[in-house]
Amino acid sequence: MRTLSKDQLRQLQSFSIYADDSTNTIFNLQQLETDEFLEDFLILIKSISQAPSDVIAISYFTRRYGMFIAMQFYMMTMYDEVWGGSFNHLKFGVKEEFGKKALCTFTQSSDWQWIDEEEREAHIQKILEQQCHKIFVQLRKVTSVSPKMLWENVFGYMLWHFHILLSNPGTKEQAEIAVALLENDSLWSSFAKHSYFKEYTGGMHPSKLINIPVRKTCCFSKDIPGWMQCGFCPLK
Repeated sequence: MRTLSKDQLRQLQSFSIYADDSTNTIFNLQQLETDEFLEDFLILIKSISQAPSDVIAISYFTRRYGMFIAMQFYMMTMYDEVWGGSFNHLKFGVKEEFGKKALCTFTQSSDWQWIDEEEREAHIQKILEQQCHKIFVQLRKVTSVSPKMLWENVFGYMLWHFHILLSNPGTKEQAEIAVALLENDSLWSSFAKHSYFKEYTGGMHPSKLINIPVRKTCCFSKDIPGWMQCGFCPLK
């Protein structure tokens, strides 16, 4: 059976992703593809987050889910691995973090798979379309929420990862390849006219953006009990 190294497990857990631990899971990603589950999902997220509105609850979920999406780019660049499991294997549940309950992601070690260089583009395209776009379309069926906000909830974490990876001589080349692919309009063509990632960064090097406001939308973290306002909130 595929196992993750201690360093990989530590990296995943630092972004609230737990491997081979599903004792506290309450739903999985596959259920979000089912319209009938969406109302129950919203009730669950509002209960966990104590969000005062549907929009804020959806933003909370995509910020937590965004850590998993972004971590795939880190794992792909650092270890040549990506999550390749079925959607019913990707689960969500609650753990206590820093003294409060938080929504976390749960995976199986065996679902993290090695990929070859020539497979990179296809895997990135799959992440963007299947794991992001299609899930975001589903989430927008239960409340009116800005697609830009949902994508920015993911991109914020990706920006940080690429800053770290591009600063490391050992991962710089692979990180540059990933960023170039993300900025390529053709990679997004199945559901968008241009690269949302390039629109977010303006084509600038990630390291030039980590200390300045990049977001165009508010993620509403300031409205979640126990959370602080995002340091780069455009409403400041």
